[in-house]
Amino acid sequence: MTNYLKNAWYMAAWSHEVEGEALFRRRLLGDPVLLYRKKDGVIAAMVDRCSHRYAPLSMGSRDGDCVVCPYHGLTFNDAGQCVKNPFADKIPAGTSIRSFPAQERDGIIWFWPGDPELADGSAIPDFSALWIEGHGAPLSGLMPMKAPYQLGTDNLLDLSHIEFVHKGSFAGRGVIFAGTHEVVEVGDTLHSNWWMPGVDAPPHTMGMVEPGTKMDHWLDMRWNAPASMYLQVGAVMAGDDRGTNPIIAHQAHILTPEDETNTHYFWATTRGFPPNPEGDAMLRGLLEQAFIEEDKPIIEATYANMDGGDFWDMKPAFLGIDQGGTRARRKLEAMINAEANG
Repeated sequence: MTNYLKNAWYMAAWSHEVEGEALFRRRLLGDPVLLYRKKDGVIAAMVDRCSHRYAPLSMGSRDGDCVVCPYHGLTFNDAGQCVKNPFADKIPAGTSIRSFPAQERDGIIWFWPGDPELADGSAIPDFSALWIEGHGAPLSGLMPMKAPYQLGTDNLLDLSHIEFVHKGSFAGRGVIFAGTHEVVEVGDTLHSNWWMPGVDAPPHTMGMVEPGTKMDHWLDMRWNAPASMYLQVGAVMAGDDRGTNPIIAHQAHILTPEDETNTHYFWATTRGFPPNPEGDAMLRGLLEQAFIEEDKPIIEATYANMDGGDFWDMKPAFLGIDQGGTRARRKLEAMINAEANG
Protein backbone atom coordinates (compact mmCIF):
# COMPACT_ATOMS: atom_id res chain seq x y z
CA MET A 1 0.00 0.00 0.00
CA THR A 2 3.01 2.29 -0.41
CA ASN A 3 1.28 4.47 -3.01
CA TYR A 4 -1.81 5.20 -0.92
CA LEU A 5 -2.60 7.44 1.99
CA LYS A 6 -2.73 4.85 4.76
CA ASN A 7 -3.95 6.76 7.78
CA ALA A 8 -7.37 7.59 6.42
CA TRP A 9 -10.87 6.12 6.26
CA TYR A 10 -11.78 4.37 3.01
CA MET A 11 -15.19 3.07 2.07
CA ALA A 12 -15.21 -0.73 1.93
CA ALA A 13 -18.87 -1.47 1.19
CA TRP A 14 -22.44 -0.37 1.61
CA SER A 15 -23.89 -1.70 4.87
CA HIS A 16 -26.49 -3.77 3.04
CA GLU A 17 -23.75 -5.66 1.17
CA VAL A 18 -22.55 -7.36 4.37
CA GLU A 19 -25.46 -9.18 5.98
CA GLY A 20 -26.14 -12.04 8.37
CA GLU A 21 -23.53 -14.79 8.64
CA ALA A 22 -22.07 -14.19 5.18
CA LEU A 23 -18.34 -13.76 4.59
CA PHE A 24 -17.79 -10.90 2.16
CA ARG A 25 -14.63 -10.33 0.10
CA ARG A 26 -13.54 -7.22 -1.77
CA ARG A 27 -10.11 -6.18 -3.02
CA LEU A 28 -9.22 -2.81 -1.51
CA LEU A 29 -5.98 -0.87 -2.01
CA GLY A 30 -4.44 -3.93 -3.63
CA ASP A 31 -5.25 -6.35 -0.79
CA PRO A 32 -8.06 -8.91 -0.54
CA VAL A 33 -10.16 -7.87 2.45
CA LEU A 34 -12.66 -10.01 4.37
CA LEU A 35 -15.67 -8.29 5.94
CA TYR A 36 -18.29 -9.91 8.15
CA ARG A 37 -20.71 -9.10 10.93
CA LYS A 38 -20.10 -10.47 14.38
CA LYS A 39 -23.02 -11.77 16.42
CA ASP A 40 -23.62 -8.26 17.81
CA GLY A 41 -23.74 -6.79 14.28
CA VAL A 42 -20.39 -5.02 14.54
CA ILE A 43 -18.20 -5.26 11.43
CA ALA A 44 -14.91 -7.18 11.46
CA ALA A 45 -12.30 -6.60 8.75
CA MET A 46 -9.08 -8.49 8.02
CA VAL A 47 -6.85 -9.59 5.18
CA ASP A 48 -8.63 -12.37 3.29
CA ARG A 49 -5.59 -14.63 3.16
CA CYS A 50 -4.79 -17.44 5.55
CA SER A 51 -1.27 -17.27 6.98
CA HIS A 52 -0.62 -20.98 6.32
CA ARG A 53 -1.07 -21.54 2.57
CA TYR A 54 -2.80 -18.28 1.70
CA ALA A 55 -6.29 -19.64 0.98
CA PRO A 56 -9.15 -17.10 0.95
CA LEU A 57 -10.82 -17.15 4.34
CA SER A 58 -13.97 -15.88 2.64
CA MET A 59 -14.34 -19.39 1.19
CA GLY A 60 -14.41 -20.78 4.73
CA SER A 61 -17.06 -20.93 7.43
CA ARG A 62 -18.13 -19.18 10.59
CA ASP A 63 -17.59 -20.48 14.13
CA GLY A 64 -19.37 -17.84 16.16
CA ASP A 65 -17.39 -14.64 15.71
CA CYS A 66 -14.43 -16.58 14.31
CA VAL A 67 -13.63 -17.68 10.75
CA VAL A 68 -12.40 -21.16 9.85
CA CYS A 69 -10.00 -21.52 6.91
CA PRO A 70 -11.42 -23.80 4.19
CA TYR A 71 -8.03 -25.38 3.46
CA HIS A 72 -6.57 -26.73 6.73
CA GLY A 73 -9.00 -25.50 9.36
CA LEU A 74 -7.04 -22.82 11.19
CA THR A 75 -9.50 -20.61 13.07
CA PHE A 76 -9.11 -16.84 13.38
CA ASN A 77 -10.90 -14.42 15.67
CA ASP A 78 -12.14 -10.98 14.62
CA ALA A 79 -8.75 -9.43 15.47
CA GLY A 80 -6.99 -11.76 13.02
CA GLN A 81 -5.43 -13.92 15.76
CA CYS A 82 -5.25 -17.67 15.17
CA VAL A 83 -7.13 -19.24 18.08
CA LYS A 84 -7.30 -22.88 16.99
CA ASN A 85 -5.02 -25.32 15.24
CA PRO A 86 -6.88 -28.58 14.51
CA PHE A 87 -3.60 -30.54 14.34
CA ALA A 88 -2.13 -29.58 17.73
CA ASP A 89 -2.88 -27.73 20.93
CA LYS A 90 -0.09 -25.24 20.22
CA ILE A 91 -0.72 -22.27 17.95
CA PRO A 92 2.33 -21.92 15.67
CA ALA A 93 4.21 -18.63 15.58
CA GLY A 94 3.42 -16.33 12.70
CA THR A 95 -0.16 -17.48 12.21
CA SER A 96 -1.93 -14.21 13.00
CA ILE A 97 -3.13 -12.10 10.07
CA ARG A 98 -3.64 -8.39 9.72
CA SER A 99 -6.94 -6.90 10.81
CA PHE A 100 -8.25 -3.40 10.20
CA PRO A 101 -10.24 -0.95 12.30
CA ALA A 102 -13.72 -0.75 10.80
CA GLN A 103 -16.72 1.42 11.54
CA GLU A 104 -20.22 1.66 10.17
CA ARG A 105 -21.95 4.99 9.74
CA ASP A 106 -24.66 6.45 7.50
CA GLY A 107 -25.17 3.09 5.80
CA ILE A 108 -21.46 2.88 4.89
CA ILE A 109 -18.76 0.48 6.09
CA TRP A 110 -15.41 2.23 6.47
CA PHE A 111 -12.01 0.65 7.07
CA TRP A 112 -8.65 2.09 8.14
CA PRO A 113 -5.58 0.55 6.42
CA GLY A 114 -2.99 2.50 8.44
CA ASP A 115 -1.81 2.54 12.04
CA PRO A 116 -4.72 1.22 14.16
CA GLU A 117 -3.72 3.52 17.01
CA LEU A 118 -4.46 6.53 14.81
CA ALA A 119 -7.93 5.42 13.69
CA ASP A 120 -10.15 8.29 14.83
CA GLY A 121 -13.84 7.69 14.16
CA SER A 122 -14.55 11.42 14.34
CA ALA A 123 -12.59 11.83 11.08
CA ILE A 124 -15.10 9.76 9.08
CA PRO A 125 -16.75 12.05 6.51
CA ASP A 126 -20.37 12.93 7.29
CA PHE A 127 -22.95 11.47 4.92
CA SER A 128 -25.93 11.68 7.26
CA ALA A 129 -27.72 13.91 4.72
CA LEU A 130 -28.41 10.76 2.69
CA TRP A 131 -31.03 9.72 5.23
CA ILE A 132 -34.24 11.76 5.00
CA GLU A 133 -37.16 10.81 7.20
CA GLY A 134 -40.01 9.39 5.15
CA HIS A 135 -37.87 9.02 2.01
CA GLY A 136 -36.40 5.60 2.79
CA ALA A 137 -32.81 4.48 2.43
CA PRO A 138 -30.93 6.28 -0.34
CA LEU A 139 -30.69 4.69 -3.74
CA SER A 140 -27.15 3.39 -4.03
CA GLY A 141 -24.84 1.48 -6.29
CA LEU A 142 -21.28 0.50 -7.11
CA MET A 143 -19.61 1.08 -10.45
CA PRO A 144 -16.26 -0.61 -11.18
CA MET A 145 -13.96 1.70 -13.10
CA LYS A 146 -10.81 0.74 -15.02
CA ALA A 147 -8.88 3.85 -14.08
CA PRO A 148 -7.05 5.22 -11.01
CA TYR A 149 -9.32 6.85 -8.46
CA GLN A 150 -7.67 10.26 -8.89
CA LEU A 151 -9.18 10.53 -12.39
CA GLY A 152 -12.61 10.00 -10.81
CA THR A 153 -11.87 12.79 -8.36
CA ASP A 154 -10.87 15.08 -11.24
CA ASN A 155 -14.20 14.36 -12.89
CA LEU A 156 -16.28 15.02 -9.78
CA LEU A 157 -14.52 18.19 -8.70
CA ASP A 158 -14.91 19.67 -12.18
CA LEU A 159 -18.64 19.44 -12.89
CA SER A 160 -18.30 21.63 -15.97
CA HIS A 161 -18.12 18.33 -17.85
CA ILE A 162 -21.91 17.91 -17.54
CA GLU A 163 -22.30 20.26 -20.53
CA PHE A 164 -20.51 17.78 -22.77
CA VAL A 165 -20.54 14.33 -21.15
CA HIS A 166 -24.09 14.21 -19.81
CA LYS A 167 -26.10 15.39 -22.81
CA GLY A 168 -28.25 12.27 -22.61
CA SER A 169 -28.98 12.48 -18.87
CA PHE A 170 -28.39 15.59 -16.75
CA ALA A 171 -27.87 17.80 -19.81
CA GLY A 172 -26.34 21.05 -18.58
CA ARG A 173 -28.05 22.98 -21.41
CA GLY A 174 -25.69 25.90 -20.88
CA VAL A 175 -26.28 26.39 -17.14
CA ILE A 176 -22.58 25.95 -16.35
CA PHE A 177 -21.72 28.80 -18.74
CA ALA A 178 -24.29 30.97 -16.95
CA GLY A 179 -22.69 30.28 -13.57
CA THR A 180 -19.67 31.00 -11.44
CA HIS A 181 -17.28 28.56 -9.82
CA GLU A 182 -15.23 28.76 -6.65
CA VAL A 183 -12.97 26.44 -4.68
CA VAL A 184 -12.83 26.98 -0.93
CA GLU A 185 -10.41 25.20 1.38
CA VAL A 186 -11.36 24.71 5.03
CA GLY A 187 -8.72 22.75 6.90
CA ASP A 188 -8.35 19.40 5.16
CA THR A 189 -11.68 19.81 3.33
CA LEU A 190 -12.11 21.23 -0.17
CA HIS A 191 -15.35 22.66 -1.53
CA SER A 192 -15.78 22.96 -5.30
CA ASN A 193 -19.02 24.90 -5.85
CA TRP A 194 -21.04 26.12 -8.81
CA TRP A 195 -23.68 28.88 -8.50
CA MET A 196 -26.05 29.34 -11.46
CA PRO A 197 -28.75 31.98 -10.93
CA GLY A 198 -31.82 32.49 -13.11
CA VAL A 199 -31.62 29.25 -15.10
CA ASP A 200 -34.37 26.87 -16.18
CA ALA A 201 -35.49 24.43 -13.50
CA PRO A 202 -32.78 21.72 -13.25
CA PRO A 203 -33.59 18.01 -13.68
CA HIS A 204 -33.77 17.20 -9.95
CA THR A 205 -36.83 19.47 -9.62
CA MET A 206 -38.82 17.46 -12.16
CA GLY A 207 -42.37 16.89 -10.98
CA MET A 208 -42.08 19.60 -8.32
CA VAL A 209 -42.00 22.75 -10.47
CA GLU A 210 -43.10 23.51 -14.00
CA PRO A 211 -40.44 22.97 -16.69
CA GLY A 212 -38.80 26.22 -17.71
CA THR A 213 -39.42 27.91 -14.33
CA LYS A 214 -36.56 30.27 -13.55
CA MET A 215 -34.59 29.09 -10.55
CA ASP A 216 -31.30 29.73 -8.81
CA HIS A 217 -29.34 26.51 -8.96
CA TRP A 218 -26.24 25.27 -7.16
CA LEU A 219 -23.90 22.29 -7.22
CA ASP A 220 -21.83 22.17 -4.03
CA MET A 221 -19.19 19.42 -3.88
CA ARG A 222 -17.27 18.62 -0.69
CA TRP A 223 -14.05 16.59 -0.88
CA ASN A 224 -12.25 14.79 1.92
CA ALA A 225 -9.08 12.78 1.39
CA PRO A 226 -8.50 10.32 -0.06
CA ALA A 227 -11.62 10.53 -2.27
CA SER A 228 -14.90 10.92 -0.36
CA MET A 229 -17.22 13.44 -1.97
CA TYR A 230 -20.63 14.74 -0.95
CA LEU A 231 -22.65 16.64 -3.56
CA GLN A 232 -25.58 18.89 -2.76
CA VAL A 233 -27.72 19.60 -5.82
CA GLY A 234 -30.01 22.50 -4.93
CA ALA A 235 -32.45 25.01 -6.37
CA VAL A 236 -34.80 27.75 -5.19
CA MET A 237 -37.09 30.09 -7.07
CA ALA A 238 -35.05 32.78 -8.78
CA GLY A 239 -34.18 35.55 -6.35
CA ASP A 240 -35.12 33.63 -3.20
CA ASP A 241 -32.74 32.96 -0.36
CA ARG A 242 -31.19 29.49 -0.52
CA GLY A 243 -32.99 28.61 2.69
CA THR A 244 -36.45 29.43 1.28
CA ASN A 245 -38.16 26.16 0.31
CA PRO A 246 -35.11 24.71 -1.41
CA ILE A 247 -35.39 21.57 -3.51
CA ILE A 248 -32.28 19.57 -2.67
CA ALA A 249 -30.86 16.21 -3.66
CA HIS A 250 -28.01 14.85 -1.56
CA GLN A 251 -25.50 12.53 -3.20
CA ALA A 252 -22.46 10.49 -2.19
CA HIS A 253 -19.61 9.88 -4.61
CA ILE A 254 -16.95 7.83 -2.82
CA LEU A 255 -13.96 6.33 -4.61
CA THR A 256 -11.84 3.53 -3.18
CA PRO A 257 -8.90 2.05 -5.09
CA GLU A 258 -9.24 -1.63 -5.90
CA ASP A 259 -5.61 -1.40 -6.89
CA GLU A 260 -3.40 1.16 -8.63
CA THR A 261 -5.34 1.05 -11.90
CA ASN A 262 -8.89 0.07 -10.88
CA THR A 263 -11.46 1.85 -8.73
CA HIS A 264 -14.62 1.07 -6.80
CA TYR A 265 -16.97 4.01 -7.45
CA PHE A 266 -19.68 3.98 -4.77
CA TRP A 267 -22.63 6.31 -5.38
CA ALA A 268 -25.88 7.15 -3.63
CA THR A 269 -28.66 9.71 -3.85
CA THR A 270 -31.70 10.80 -1.92
CA ARG A 271 -35.14 10.94 -3.50
CA GLY A 272 -37.42 13.93 -3.81
CA PHE A 273 -40.31 11.64 -2.91
CA PRO A 274 -41.12 8.60 -0.70
CA PRO A 275 -39.95 5.27 -2.17
CA ASN A 276 -42.05 3.77 -4.93
CA PRO A 277 -41.05 1.20 -7.56
CA GLU A 278 -41.82 3.35 -10.60
CA GLY A 279 -40.08 6.47 -9.30
CA ASP A 280 -37.09 4.52 -8.02
CA ALA A 281 -36.66 2.73 -11.35
CA MET A 282 -36.76 6.02 -13.24
CA LEU A 283 -34.24 7.69 -10.92
CA ARG A 284 -31.89 4.70 -10.90
CA GLY A 285 -32.08 4.50 -14.68
CA LEU A 286 -31.13 8.16 -15.03
CA LEU A 287 -28.20 7.86 -12.63
CA GLU A 288 -26.89 4.64 -14.12
CA GLN A 289 -27.06 6.22 -17.56
CA ALA A 290 -25.04 9.18 -16.29
CA PHE A 291 -22.46 7.12 -14.43
CA ILE A 292 -22.18 3.89 -16.42
CA GLU A 293 -22.93 5.07 -19.96
CA GLU A 294 -21.43 8.57 -19.80
CA ASP A 295 -18.85 9.08 -17.01
CA LYS A 296 -17.31 5.61 -17.03
CA PRO A 297 -16.44 5.45 -20.77
CA ILE A 298 -14.77 8.87 -20.90
CA ILE A 299 -12.79 8.34 -17.68
CA GLU A 300 -11.61 4.90 -18.75
CA ALA A 301 -10.78 6.11 -22.26
CA THR A 302 -8.85 9.05 -20.79
CA TYR A 303 -6.74 6.73 -18.66
CA ALA A 304 -6.10 4.34 -21.53
CA ASN A 305 -5.12 7.29 -23.70
CA MET A 306 -2.44 8.32 -21.21
CA ASP A 307 -0.50 5.18 -22.20
CA GLY A 308 0.82 4.71 -18.68
CA GLY A 309 2.19 8.24 -18.42
CA ASP A 310 2.39 10.15 -15.13
CA PHE A 311 -0.30 12.84 -14.82
CA TRP A 312 2.08 15.68 -13.92
CA ASP A 313 4.92 14.55 -16.18
CA MET A 314 2.55 14.81 -19.15
CA LYS A 315 2.11 18.51 -18.30
CA PRO A 316 -1.71 18.87 -18.43
CA ALA A 317 -3.19 22.16 -19.59
CA PHE A 318 -5.35 24.03 -17.09
CA LEU A 319 -8.65 25.82 -17.77
CA GLY A 320 -9.39 27.37 -14.37
CA ILE A 321 -12.60 25.40 -13.85
CA ASP A 322 -10.42 22.35 -13.07
CA GLN A 323 -8.75 23.86 -10.01
CA GLY A 324 -10.79 21.69 -7.63
CA GLY A 325 -9.28 18.47 -8.92
CA THR A 326 -5.85 20.03 -9.20
CA ARG A 327 -5.88 21.21 -5.60
CA ALA A 328 -7.20 17.86 -4.38
CA ARG A 329 -4.34 16.08 -6.17
CA ARG A 330 -1.75 18.41 -4.64
CA LYS A 331 -3.29 18.15 -1.20
CA LEU A 332 -3.46 14.36 -1.29
CA GLU A 333 0.12 14.08 -2.54
CA ALA A 334 1.31 16.34 0.29
CA MET A 335 -0.52 14.17 2.83
CA ILE A 336 1.02 10.98 1.39
CA ASN A 337 4.51 12.53 1.42
CA ALA A 338 4.09 13.81 4.98
CA GLU A 339 2.97 10.36 6.10
CA ALA A 340 5.92 8.68 4.37
CA ASN A 341 8.41 11.11 5.89
CA GLY A 342 6.75 11.36 9.28
